[in-house]
Amino acid sequence: MKNYLFELCAESFEAARAGEAGGADRIELCSQLAVGGVTPDISLITATTRALSIPVHILIRPRAGDFVFSSEEFELMKDQIDQAKQAGAAGVAVGVLFPDGSVDVERSCELVERSRPLSVTFHRAFDETADLSEALEAVIETGADCLLTSGGAPDVLAGADSIARLCRRAGDRLDIMAGGGLRLSNLVEVVRRTGVSHVHGSLTRNRLDLANGDQQTIGNGHSALSGSASIESAVRESVRLLQGELRMREFQAQTAR
Repeated sequence: MKNYLFELCAESFEAARAGEAGGADRIELCSQLAVGGVTPDISLITATTRALSIPVHILIRPRAGDFVFSSEEFELMKDQIDQAKQAGAAGVAVGVLFPDGSVDVERSCELVERSRPLSVTFHRAFDETADLSEALEAVIETGADCLLTSGGAPDVLAGADSIARLCRRAGDRLDIMAGGGLRLSNLVEVVRRTGVSHVHGSLTRNRLDLANGDQQTIGNGHSALSGSASIESAVRESVRLLQGELRMREFQAQTAR
């Protein structure tokens, strides 16, 4: 039985197709990655869900900026969920906060319930909260299936120890997915230190890193990879590294018995 998941965050049809070709288990579809992502156009959602055989999840976020939404924006989010369901999406990523930075459980729960029977991820609005332990319990209360987080840090490597604590606290109540600023060069370290088996990345590269010959960034980078072939290759390598690390984890667990 497969015990890992690599989710590619894609903002184009071509990137989503390349992700599937590279072995991604799931796509999170969005637009405007440079500002952290917003809900993509319905035409992109429809075209992608029809073309791919792997699950496609949709980011539900009506605008960039904070995660405190007006009544009008909240109604729009519900409409976006309905459209995603009608277009054949397998899941959505949602999240609403209060002005004080805590999780708005009531409205987040309403979005989760609206999304069923689709799978639901609580997105990185979580990382904007002041108390991660308290926020984790609130996310679990919303009924979400998965939490995407960098551990409250700018990237998953910096937040690795925090993610590990969240994993231990969540237990089997919620899947924890590490995402935000992963690199091929540190993916194994992040998986090893956090204990996660679910990883999320957008596979973008910073131009300065390219000039320095650094490896591809898997997270909220600032410039798209040059082509689908590069995305496919980076996804394939990410999946290979993830598989290898989890096989090693399994072997160590068996020998320790």
